[in-house]
Amino acid sequence: MGATRYREIAESLRHAIRTGTYPLGSRLPSESDLATRWSVSRGTVRQAVALLASEGLIGSRQGARRVVLRQERRQSFQQLNSFAQWAQAMGCEVTSRILTRTLRPATDEEAERLEAEPGTGILYVLRLRHLDGEPVMVERTVYADWVAPAVLELPEDCVSIMDSIAERADIVAHYGEHLIDAVAAGSEDARLLRVRRASPLLRQRHLSYTAAGRAIEWTDDRYRAGSVVFNVMNSAAAAPLERRAGPDVTG
Repeated sequence: MGATRYREIAESLRHAIRTGTYPLGSRLPSESDLATRWSVSRGTVRQAVALLASEGLIGSRQGARRVVLRQERRQSFQQLNSFAQWAQAMGCEVTSRILTRTLRPATDEEAERLEAEPGTGILYVLRLRHLDGEPVMVERTVYADWVAPAVLELPEDCVSIMDSIAERADIVAHYGEHLIDAVAAGSEDARLLRVRRASPLLRQRHLSYTAAGRAIEWTDDRYRAGSVVFNVMNSAAAAPLERRAGPDVTG
């Protein structure tokens, strides 16, 4: 019961932050006041507050009451939006930097994902994405050979590759498939995201297709912990979210 209770309190506070009841820079009520409001012990409140702090929503200043640092960044899969479109809709300042662009043969996995022959030429792009000035995501993308020329023409600081190639080359993503799991930060991820090596990262891999079903890109996005929350809505009638065993689960 206690474990459930602190999560209920955390969700209520999270909603209040998201809807502006507690705006950025404001202080939450004291632990004593929160305990009285929900008729729980201060220890239960402390657990709820610690959960929000781990998500980066709140912090403390010189031992004072918890301060709201930012609103939750929640990304939905109900619409196929680019990272930049989603971030800008959230009111965040989004910047990007292309670090590497390499033309090379596709690996077997890349060829399979892009429905191409093994060894087919693809464009590999490594990019670092920032929200409000902080590095939040490392993006590794392979683009199909027919998409590569349009991506090669873009500037290094292009905010949204997908938006740009849609506008310049009429290459438009109409649907996609998403895979979500967690991975440990390697040396490159840790350096770019300014976290310790082996820190947990949220990974989203996705394929984008044209309306005709032609593969555009296969992307591996790695988010710094606490930087974004993915939101999936489903129902008993239609459940688009599928849970699968990871590669280490054999039975």
